Amino acid sequence: MADTIAETVDLLYTIDQDNLTLDQQIALGSALAALAQAERLEQINERLRGIHQVLNTWALRAATSVDSH
Repeated sequence: MADTIAETVDLLYTIDQDNLTLDQQIALGSALAALAQAERLEQINERLRGIHQVLNTWALRAATSVDSH
């Protein structure tokens, strides 16, 4: 997903905004807002993956600890 976001950013910032109609400017603004939301969701997803790994590690340690008693 990160590659897609980076490619989209590159495309959006190469648009010559001076020659856009009002509707196109609104669409570009909407696209930039959606892109910002996608970037934020990707950051949240990365954090959730990290939390998941920690919880899995704890669960495995707890299971191993119970098995060894």
